[in-house]
Amino acid sequence: MRKLSKAVESVESSVTLRINSKAQALKKSGKDIVIFTAGEPDFATPDEVKNAAVDAINANFTKYTKSSGIVELRERICRKLKDDNGLEYSPDEIVVSNGGKQALFNIFGAILNPDDEVMIFTPAWVSYAPQIIMWKAKAVEVSTSSEEGYLPKRESLESNLTDRTKAILLNSPNNPTGAVYDRKTLKMIADFATEHDLYVVADEVYEKMVYDLEHISIASINGMRNRTLIVNGFSKSHAMTGWRVGYSVAPLEISKEIAKIQSHTTSNINSIAQMAALKALDVDTSYMMIEYRKRRDLIVDLLDRANFKFSKPAGAFYTMIDVRDFLHGKTTEELCMDLMENAGVAVIPGDGFGAPGFVRISFATSQEQIKKGIERLTNYLN
Repeated sequence: MRKLSKAVESVESSVTLRINSKAQALKKSGKDIVIFTAGEPDFATPDEVKNAAVDAINANFTKYTKSSGIVELRERICRKLKDDNGLEYSPDEIVVSNGGKQALFNIFGAILNPDDEVMIFTPAWVSYAPQIIMWKAKAVEVSTSSEEGYLPKRESLESNLTDRTKAILLNSPNNPTGAVYDRKTLKMIADFATEHDLYVVADEVYEKMVYDLEHISIASINGMRNRTLIVNGFSKSHAMTGWRVGYSVAPLEISKEIAKIQSHTTSNINSIAQMAALKALDVDTSYMMIEYRKRRDLIVDLLDRANFKFSKPAGAFYTMIDVRDFLHGKTTEELCMDLMENAGVAVIPGDGFGAPGFVRISFATSQEQIKKGIERLTNYLN
């Protein structure tokens, strides 16, 4: 038999989905499991959004749309960018995709050539590197530390720069660390990208979930609009994970290439979901963000009381816990399986994020579950 794609063979499946699937299967079998795994809001999609989808079906809005998305939605996204981020874009610079993942994949396809390099700040979301590798480029890990709030340093960028470096990828608020990049950090990255003529890919899907700092889009920093490619979506901000609606924002010449890629892969995204997303942008979801803040404060308090080593998350709905003292010869994934089967708590090993010896906890679950889960962790590990 002929060999398969080397690029795809080198990519591992998502550890997040693997652990989460195991946890869900145990829960379905009747085991009492506190699930701190998947980054999925536990809120229902707002009724107004669901009703907009029903209206679209009843109006027979079930045909192909333009590959980049219906113009009404792209126009509304432009208004959102202006109102929320102080950014001016045209609808032709927006491409609506099947979730933020496809938006990101399209961006990499539009800007990367084989052997190009993309700097990624680790710990990092598990899908960044595989997507880059699938476009036959190289993901270069630039380490950050919990001691420094997971904020990147210029010297780390300098030491990883080569003549093949094409882009820097940043994710703020961050999955898995909960870090939020302040203006000083963003300005440092912007200056570095400008000096070395690099693109910046900015994953901003958690922008609404900020607790201690404001969210700043790096595209709003002077000189960065034309070299920044933004990824955003509706999964986290509007509890619409299953609807699969995301979008990219990029200069026109790049957005044309992104739309071209999408036209040859998925054509367009679901027409009904587009109408739901259009409505979502007029729906107030601040009640969700208020609850996430309460959960953040709760989990920080509980972890502090239990003397766990962790970095206080300033955004998103994750925190990373240092579990190196509890491994006792196990790998982090083995510890996570042990916790799931024997303590009734499901967490994600940090290895897939570039952080072995750490676990990620998602607090996108109820306060009751957070209390129960941290109590179980504390009792089992201590």
